Amino acid sequence: MDTQRRILEIPVVIVGSGAAAYNAAVTLSEQGMSPDTFAILTEGRTDGTSRNTGSDKQTYYKLGLCGDGADSVHDMARDLFAPGCVDGDIALVEAALSVPCFLHLCRLGVPFPTNAYGEYVGYKTDHDPRARATSAGPLTSKMMTECLEAEFNRRGLRLFDRLMVIEIITESSGVCGLLALDRDAEDGTDPLVTVYCRTVIWATGGPAGVYADTVYPVGHTGCNGVPFRAGVPGKNLTEWQFGLASVDPRWNVSGTYMQVLPRLVSVDPDGTEHEFLSEYIPDAGRALSLLFLKGYQWPFDSRRARDGSSVVDLLVYRETKLRGRRVYLDYTKNPCGFDDIPYDALSDEAQDYLKKAGACFGRPVERLRHMNEPAYNLYLSLGTDLEKDYLEIALCAQHNNGGLDVDMWWRTKISGLLACGECAGTHGVYRPGGSALNAGQVGSTRAATFAAVRKMPPLRPAERDRVEQVYQAVYREICSISVPKPERDNTEKLLRSFRESMSAGAGAIREKEAIEKALSSRQFFLQIFTQSVCAHGTEGLVRAFRLYDTLTEQIMILSAMKDQIRNGVRSRGSAIYTDPEGECAPGFEDIFRYREDGGAHLSEVQLVTWNGGTPRCATRPVRPLPEGGGFFENVWRRYREDGYIGCIPEEGAPEGGSSCR
Repeated sequence: MDTQRRILEIPVVIVGSGAAAYNAAVTLSEQGMSPDTFAILTEGRTDGTSRNTGSDKQTYYKLGLCGDGADSVHDMARDLFAPGCVDGDIALVEAALSVPCFLHLCRLGVPFPTNAYGEYVGYKTDHDPRARATSAGPLTSKMMTECLEAEFNRRGLRLFDRLMVIEIITESSGVCGLLALDRDAEDGTDPLVTVYCRTVIWATGGPAGVYADTVYPVGHTGCNGVPFRAGVPGKNLTEWQFGLASVDPRWNVSGTYMQVLPRLVSVDPDGTEHEFLSEYIPDAGRALSLLFLKGYQWPFDSRRARDGSSVVDLLVYRETKLRGRRVYLDYTKNPCGFDDIPYDALSDEAQDYLKKAGACFGRPVERLRHMNEPAYNLYLSLGTDLEKDYLEIALCAQHNNGGLDVDMWWRTKISGLLACGECAGTHGVYRPGGSALNAGQVGSTRAATFAAVRKMPPLRPAERDRVEQVYQAVYREICSISVPKPERDNTEKLLRSFRESMSAGAGAIREKEAIEKALSSRQFFLQIFTQSVCAHGTEGLVRAFRLYDTLTEQIMILSAMKDQIRNGVRSRGSAIYTDPEGECAPGFEDIFRYREDGGAHLSEVQLVTWNGGTPRCATRPVRPLPEGGGFFENVWRRYREDGYIGCIPEEGAPEGGSSCR
């Protein structure tokens, strides 16, 4: 292999190219950093979740900014903190900076709607006691990314595309470098790019490659395995959101997609159709009311799995995973054999909504186009015409509420390594819909602010030597898994197999034996990785390192699940742990029994450290919700003296602590 080296020197590196990454770069520039001192590295500029995903009405959650409803920073912080397993200082920061970050997006051109008086009107979203939510439409995060990217380009900032970061290199003082695969490197040449750096802002999104049944966009896989192996603990890794989503194209079927009451159809391998919702719930009024509620209550919720709207999710799971059928939404005909829906038989909530929307008529697709034409047009633009096409769906992974453990400045335990966006674990068991978009903007603002004011010395010779040592070790690994063409590249097959087994037994429905078996098999495979993986060319190497990263993330998540079972954590949030002695929803005896978590564990977070592939699990109490506020004259004096810098703790300050007084 040709070993001609490519080396970059970039003091501050942002890894990722979504809304959080671009905001971090723009914030560094706004803070006065020279464009030659920082840059974005990304493996695919247009591949991320922010740019390629959304739902019926993609939501941004922020402090209320309209009407006479009382709201405050602390009210919002309490609501972010309340779902459990959330650190209070992070909740307060996310609430306090929600308005500045939201208005920053508005100034950059994201078209959030206002009324004639300039108020940013809102609506209630899931787990939201107030009408704090807003939206620019089903492509809100795409608009955010594009507006931030436009500002990034206007400022003349640097981006290196097609570089997949595979190693964070540290020395005793913290980060000293990165290694990346150049996806455009010619076969037979050295694909490694060495990056000397002092600060890294990790913004690679959630662990999208963990499951086979996923609504994350095809081009996005996440990359948390790299910081896990560098020593960053994972936090709340078991806390996911699952929900019904279309398989191709991948898109959440929330909101109007369910509220217009489409048919739910499963199809046997021989083509036989089953309208299984009415088979399970003969009372058509109740069946259709639960279907309607799936629009409001889109995430699967174990609390609603016995007699609530999440029964619909369980039915889809049973049809696909246990009966081997494919499941579709059909918008061309009304459900339950009705020519006309008996609207008076629906729940009061469903009746009231559909009547106010003027949608008590016609077929599901006609109701959809009447209520939300953009939702219909979105699928049409992706090649699916709901006027005539069935839409295949499954119970899919949508968002990981956990991630890398960070403090209130989005710092990890490794000096110089910060994390923001979905890869940072700032949420708990539940979260208000749309809070992830706010968390990404707030976290990237905080991380970039810290990086901009933190004065770092040049790399020492010992640190440069450390980078060289890691480069040589990784280069040898690349040589050992690269094989000539006659041998079979098995990377894609292995990725598919490991993802499918995660969806089967460790997704929304989790079985103790399946979790233990999956964990053991992955730990064993990592021990024989270089002997078992064959990769052809540069793209084969990309898949091989993606496999290694995926296995790392799966081992961390499975270890966290196993530890929760051992410590008596039961079904909660968007997951059900099966229990042969538990209860079950009537009619689901053939699937599982389970018991709800009593809430005893909601005042602590679970931490998992890599530990060479045999992760260690521990818990700590959540950091409490701070009082915040302060006497104005004292805060003003401190701000005049030190500005924002006065609120940034020195390295080594207590976790989550601040020097603000």
